[in-house]
Amino acid sequence: MINEMPELPLLQERAGVRPITIISGTNREGSYSRVVSEIYGEIFERKSQPFQIIDLKDLPADFIFSASFENSGEHPEFNEIQKKINASSKFVFVVPEYNGSFPGVLKAFLDGLEYPGSFKGKTAALVGLASGHMGGALALSHLTDVLHYMGVMVLPIKPRLPRISKILVNKKFADGIYTDLLEEQVEMLIGQS
Repeated sequence: MINEMPELPLLQERAGVRPITIISGTNREGSYSRVVSEIYGEIFERKSQPFQIIDLKDLPADFIFSASFENSGEHPEFNEIQKKINASSKFVFVVPEYNGSFPGVLKAFLDGLEYPGSFKGKTAALVGLASGHMGGALALSHLTDVLHYMGVMVLPIKPRLPRISKILVNKKFADGIYTDLLEEQVEMLIGQS
């Protein structure tokens, strides 16, 4: 579920900064979102920026019923994810477009977290991907609206990765322009106070 790394308090103490959380926005096994999340993590590593990856495919299967609403705070596994969210002030959402929006599991995940404290006053970068030529534009628009409602400052640079199955080759971008776009977004995100 979480990128292999030391426990967060040790990491924060050693690095002097909070980790940025990358959220792989689907629960699909072997997703392109996870591959792009790992590419994003490699960029953070080159910049010595602590990070963690939360992959929604690793959410507890019953979290919608056992960790939300009246059951908030009752699910030990989901509570660990909540702690990781609380430990970050910056996020990267890697979001595929499903049926003209972002995946329902991502909305359920956001709804299951503490509100408004999980994200209010924090910063998010969004990356869209899709099999079509728009690169997840609708998904990014819808998620931006939801995050703004939650009090998140969303960066204006939102890379869109169209025809994702064609631009990813052996878990790398076939064209360096896409890495350049992510690196530009990383610089902006790291530079936010």
